Amino acid sequence: MNIAVHPGTPSGSVPRRKLIEVSLPLEDINAESAREKSIRHGHPSTLHLWWARRPLAAARAVLFAQLVDDPSSHPELFPTEEEQKAERERLHGIIRRLVIWDNISDEGLYREARAEIANSTKGNPPAILDPFAGGGTIPLEAQRLGLEAHASDLNPVPVLINKALIEIPPKFAGRPPVFPGAAGSRIGPWPRATGLAEDVRRYGAWMRDRAQELIGHLYPKAHVPVMDHNGKPTGKTTEATVIAWIWSRTVTCPNPACGIRMPLVRSWWLGKKKGREAYLVPAIVDDASAPGGRRVEFSVGHDPQQAPAKANDGTIAARKGGARCVACGGNVQMDHIKAEGMAGRLGAQLIAVAAEDNRRRVYIPPTAEHEKAAVVTQPEDIPDQPLGYDPRNLWTPAYGLSRFSDLFTDRQLVALTTFSDLIHEAREQIISDATSSGIDRGAPLTDGGSGAEAYADAVTTYLAFSLSKLAARNNAMCTWESGMDRLRGSFQRQAIPMTWDFAEAPPLEEFGGGFTTVVASEAEVLDLMPAARIAGLAQQADAAARPYEKLLISTDPPYYDNISYSDLSDFFYVWLRRSLRAIHPDLFGTMLVPKTEELVANPYRHGGNEEAEAFFEDGFERVFSRARESAFPEYPIAVFYAFKQAELEKEGVASTGWSTFLEGMVRHGWTVTATWPVRTELTNRMIASGTNALASSIVLALRPRDISAPATDRTGFLTALHSALDDALPRIREGAIAPADLRQTILGPGMAVFSKYSRVLEDDGSTMSVKTALGLINQTFDALQNEHDAELDADTRFCLDWFRSYGWDTRPYGDAESLAVPLGLSVDGIARGGILTSGGGKVALIKPLELDPRWNPAHDDRLSLWEVTCHLARAYATEGREEAAKLMAGMKGKVDLDEVNRLATRLYELMESQDASTAGLFNGLGGAWADVSATSTTIRPAAVAEMLFGEEI
Repeated sequence: MNIAVHPGTPSGSVPRRKLIEVSLPLEDINAESAREKSIRHGHPSTLHLWWARRPLAAARAVLFAQLVDDPSSHPELFPTEEEQKAERERLHGIIRRLVIWDNISDEGLYREARAEIANSTKGNPPAILDPFAGGGTIPLEAQRLGLEAHASDLNPVPVLINKALIEIPPKFAGRPPVFPGAAGSRIGPWPRATGLAEDVRRYGAWMRDRAQELIGHLYPKAHVPVMDHNGKPTGKTTEATVIAWIWSRTVTCPNPACGIRMPLVRSWWLGKKKGREAYLVPAIVDDASAPGGRRVEFSVGHDPQQAPAKANDGTIAARKGGARCVACGGNVQMDHIKAEGMAGRLGAQLIAVAAEDNRRRVYIPPTAEHEKAAVVTQPEDIPDQPLGYDPRNLWTPAYGLSRFSDLFTDRQLVALTTFSDLIHEAREQIISDATSSGIDRGAPLTDGGSGAEAYADAVTTYLAFSLSKLAARNNAMCTWESGMDRLRGSFQRQAIPMTWDFAEAPPLEEFGGGFTTVVASEAEVLDLMPAARIAGLAQQADAAARPYEKLLISTDPPYYDNISYSDLSDFFYVWLRRSLRAIHPDLFGTMLVPKTEELVANPYRHGGNEEAEAFFEDGFERVFSRARESAFPEYPIAVFYAFKQAELEKEGVASTGWSTFLEGMVRHGWTVTATWPVRTELTNRMIASGTNALASSIVLALRPRDISAPATDRTGFLTALHSALDDALPRIREGAIAPADLRQTILGPGMAVFSKYSRVLEDDGSTMSVKTALGLINQTFDALQNEHDAELDADTRFCLDWFRSYGWDTRPYGDAESLAVPLGLSVDGIARGGILTSGGGKVALIKPLELDPRWNPAHDDRLSLWEVTCHLARAYATEGREEAAKLMAGMKGKVDLDEVNRLATRLYELMESQDASTAGLFNGLGGAWADVSATSTTIRPAAVAEMLFGEEI
């Protein structure tokens, strides 16, 4: 291996360790990161779709910990371990509050966080840069923490998203809206970007009303039957709003004796809610004007007893290679369907209408009125750029839908182009209203203006995002979700899949696919934008070529071919370009987004998998080699490493890609100082199953390696590694770390030892690889666990030895005696301790959930760490935090609670492969340890006494 030598870090300097390099309340961060998935209103992710966003909570916590000193860096202030631990817990408390979404507008909390950052940076924190800014999570959270935020990306779509998050809101913060009469709609000032948000709402509503005038006739109401109180039709109809028109794609049946226009339907079901079932019933009717003289006609059935059987549900079975003709029953190969599509003969037939009547879904067969309303002339100036070539993620070109305009019905194209044209009208109207309110016209937004013209550019940028989001719910890739009675937008996966039956929304109504609905979601985000003191900077730049001077990196880079960002984002780019090309000419000067330099391992772009991976790895290393040249010696950079999912499932966190990534970082002059696994799945899933829910990504802290770093040999590395891990483990456990995450977390201090050397030499003189080092780190961790086992009380050591040998099995008394005698124990004595059953010559350990819930530590004269740990795990899992905290409070002074915490991790590791559910109990306790411990300090002595002694004091 060639070792790159980099200037930058002066020899002998010892930078202060940051909190991210020592300890984090990881379980709290992960829990809130998972919770964010269910938060929609006002969450920045709803501004515009972008893929694989990191959770705001994780980014916020990482940035804070990246800049704030660990207490061990200040022995003059915190000379003892206990004082450092207490200060560390105080900082953890700030992080725990910071990551909670409900605190997002708590300005007092953010002032506290900014003060801590200022204290650790001498009042001059570095500017933060994310060179792979994507959806803007990291730059936005940097700005929220009072930091100067810089964002760059090669793709113009995320660049515009970042401008909308960190550039535009601060520029117009504190201004009232300019829409006539809007400024007086509230009493008092318009803080932050609330005035801008109000104008987005008002001008969005203005656009919707203008669109109603222009194209409202294309969206007729439905006439649904009126039911009596028994649910029977009365013969009358009432007018109802259409929720969706449901279509089926069609091809001509290849059977010469049939030739009907056959529908391609994945399921006949329209609604599956109990008591409101609805499904399609196809029938073949004569029609001289139709191909083959017949056509398929649809009615709607409601009787569950007559519902289609699973084996006969729909006509399409793409995974089985084809479809079934509903008329002749013949099987049709998928090749025929593709050929018909490539020849331009893929049609569509209206098969049902879903309407809203008195807050209930009603399904009716298509009518001539609704069929006629959908027949419109395709407008001019539509986005007809070609889709990229990537059969893994872009499925429609194989069926002849190879241009973006092919992904929409003609009526959808009319609606979207109408709204796009209205954006230009809205801009002129905003300029007029702003100048009428006394604002100078000034320069455009891209020229640095802040007057009426720049403000109009800002508002219309958000309105264009609304149109772009509207396109995602108004295209022929959207489907009808029968289980929920609703339209499902496209991009449910990171792909543009092929759909057979699809749902068309009415864009003028206030439903999920309506324009005013998406405008409202834009405004909700703006309402919660932070009150930034200075605007951030978002720019289009290649991460491998841009400068990094005076900028501290915190970034979430792309990873191999996990997502085809550029190919997918073209879907939005073509509509944003049509609406904003005059406002943001530098971003929308090309027909599609740049792809040649995009740092993604796309085998279709680079000539194969090996070539694509080599392109990615070379580009990735160039980025971080360039960043190393001007890295801050005082601060670690932070990098979110997203696992390549196929490797993660096959190899776990010791994956080939992970070791390759670390190898490149070390080779280019970086020292890894911490690794923190970030999970975005709900933690109760992991706790309940007891499995190690692998992190979706790992946050690494890295520092520039000392230019005079020495080499060492394997023995020197192992000696230093043993000492470093032994020192790091207690501090890591101070945070809320689930046992399932500990093995991944310990890689950080382990890699810190490995990467601080210029090289580690094997016995044969070769350079040790990162993959070998990762294996040695795991072995050393296991050795430390075994060393600590020897320090445990004898009963606990017996239980560990028993479980390793027999698990929960019942065994002969002699087996127990052979393990007990060398430890100076008797089997009967261990059984009296309450952790073992013994009788009839048979012995077995008692599972935690089978322990007596009335157990009282005050009355137990033979406490062991095993017994205490099992009871705490049982109490937390079955009775909750409060009861576990009471139990913990009653144990203080009787056992070393730090050892109990460590044993919980040990038991998780020991049981994970043999008994996942029981292992999950210890994982749950370990993950909640800090929370339970903190709660135990608030338990009143009287409550503890009542629990222990059954009396009040």
